Amino acid sequence: MQEALKNLEAAKAAASPEKIARFNDDIARFQELRDKMAAQAAELRESLPTMQADIDAAQAKYDEAINRASKLQAKLDMKLEELKAVEALGDEELAETIKQQIKSLRQEIVTAKARVDFCEMELREVQDRLKRQERQVNDCERSAEMYKAHADQFIAWRDALLDNLKKAQTVYDDACKAYEEAKAAADKATSPEITQPTETTPPSNSTQPTETTQPTGSSATSKYAPSSSTKQADTTADKLANTGDTAPSAIALAGIAAAGLGITATATRRIRNSK
Repeated sequence: MQEALKNLEAAKAAASPEKIARFNDDIARFQELRDKMAAQAAELRESLPTMQADIDAAQAKYDEAINRASKLQAKLDMKLEELKAVEALGDEELAETIKQQIKSLRQEIVTAKARVDFCEMELREVQDRLKRQERQVNDCERSAEMYKAHADQFIAWRDALLDNLKKAQTVYDDACKAYEEAKAAADKATSPEITQPTETTPPSNSTQPTETTQPTGSSATSKYAPSSSTKQADTTADKLANTGDTAPSAIALAGIAAAGLGITATATRRIRNSK
């Protein structure tokens, strides 16, 4: 029982209201941070489809610029071959026209390549923007999971302390109950049973001894006739005998003693008178 009491006191100290309140405060703070991070992640995730659409559009522009630059380059290559053939024929006027076309194509190719570079840069920007957004979403989600794990851990610690307190209280209550039952059983086993004394009553048909009447003319009888004190003692003794009480009371014993003293005094006076 003492061990159960010590465990209960330790459990109460570990799960004191102040400590449980601190646990609840920490749990509430972690849950608030988790909700905040989860809300931010949800908000950031909402814009991901739009960013992906921007990437698709930028990719289309980039592909178009690449195709235009490739076509212009192919056309330029054809004009260069055509110029060689015309120059071989000696047609200077046609050759001059082709040269002007080649010059124009080269300018268009420069512009097309610049367009390709611009579209490529734009595509990289929207791609990087999407990646940053996705990283932010992942960071917020990981933070929300981390705060949730902290909250769950503190909840588990708090519940473990409260459960330990409940178990310690149950063990202590059981120990107290067992102690009370054992004490009651021990007290019952060691205490003697108190029996009430029963009074002994004489049988209703029993007859009491009667006094024997002495002859009135006998001198011995008159000389040694019992005195009043003797008769009183005999009467008291008869009363005690008639009651059947095996343990006479103090009053009855005092009466017998007084009667005995009276008998002794009477006998002494008679002896003196006879002398």
